[in-house]
Amino acid sequence: MRKKILAILSNYGYWGVELTGPMVKLENAGYGLEFATPRGQRPIALPPSYDPTYYDPPLGTTVTTEFDARQVMGFKDSPKLDNPLDISAWMPERPYFSVENFLRKWEEYFQTVSQRHQEIQGKYAGLLLIGGSGPIIDMVNNQRVHDIILGFYRRNKPVAAICYGVAALVFARDFNERVPIIRGKHVTGHCIEYDYHDGTGFVGTDFNLGPPPYTLEYLLRDAVGPKGRFHGNFGKPTSVIVDYPFITARSLQCSHEFGEQFVNVLENGLQRYGW
Repeated sequence: MRKKILAILSNYGYWGVELTGPMVKLENAGYGLEFATPRGQRPIALPPSYDPTYYDPPLGTTVTTEFDARQVMGFKDSPKLDNPLDISAWMPERPYFSVENFLRKWEEYFQTVSQRHQEIQGKYAGLLLIGGSGPIIDMVNNQRVHDIILGFYRRNKPVAAICYGVAALVFARDFNERVPIIRGKHVTGHCIEYDYHDGTGFVGTDFNLGPPPYTLEYLLRDAVGPKGRFHGNFGKPTSVIVDYPFITARSLQCSHEFGEQFVNVLENGLQRYGW
């Protein structure tokens, strides 16, 4: 493998094809994936994502194809997922302002983040944020994940996100400026027509969160501002948007196209696609 892609997955369940779809495209182009999770635990595919009979209520149809189910089943138990990078050990936690000896700890935090960003510069060609319901819990509002995103963004490396992985882009901001890095950009994501009224589930939990705790479309519309645009593309089979350095995809149906355009960005210098 010539280059590595850092792929971040939730410890509360990822949607299978949202990993395997782009992964196959990237591997065929000569890129290897290094996996990371918020706590270093092995990521687990959500069971509906490899069940061809699973019925999606908002769309009124089954959404996992036989092909995708076989692909996910063939990879979900792979030893490649056994020892992911532990983000909580790799990236520092931002200290509270009330902590003792705050200034020294604040300086140490920024120095360590800078070191990690240098590691990103030398090691990875791009970043991949995988969706599913799990990211709602441990990726979207995860400061360490935000700092990883900023490391790629500040070095002008591609940042690719699909489904609820896109939500992390809303909150990844320079701590001093506090402006969304997607301000003025064209993006796509889970449109409101796709949102569940009930039934959002997570691996390893015994509760039903109900509907998603936020409407991703509204977050994205606000974050891109008046000079950017959210493209829901409701009614179209897929929605993939490239506005470099960002590659965003609406949901699982976009997984293969998402991977193709990620490769086009990496290999062919694609800057704009999908609108």
